[in-house]
Parts: sequence; structure tokens; C-alpha cells
Amino acid sequence: MRPIYEIARDIRSDWTKVSPYAEPYLEAMEDLDTVEDRYILDSARSVINYFLANASGWKGDVAREIKKELKGMVA
Repeated sequence: MRPIYEIARDIRSDWTKVSPYAEPYLEAMEDLDTVEDRYILDSARSVINYFLANASGWKGDVAREIKKELKGMVA
């Protein structure tokens, strides 16, 4: 499993205009390593789930692959 911050970096390089609704969760993901981590009061799992819920505007092959990877991490 890749570190969450590495996945966040890949998201930033592919999603050039990040949704303002997904932005705070992507920022949080940049500070997370594993799904066992916490970001302030939120679990990494909830941060990832909130990101996925707000990333519907991110499309394409990279988006599909990374969303699949994230969903696998929180399943």
C-alpha cells in the first residue's frame, strides 16, 4: 500500500483545478501516511471517504485508478 501523501501528490499533478469541496480533504491527505493515522480529529479513513465523496468532478483514467486504490484502502 502506498503512503496516502504520495497518492495525494499524484492527485494534485493530475487534477489541475481541484474542486473547492475536495480541496480541504486533499490537503489533509498530504499530511497522512497510512489509514491508521489521524488528521486533527478525523481518522484517515474518514478523510479519504470525504475526499471521494467530493471528487466526482475528477475524471479520466488516472482518476479512476486512484479512486479505486483509495476505496481499497478504506474498505
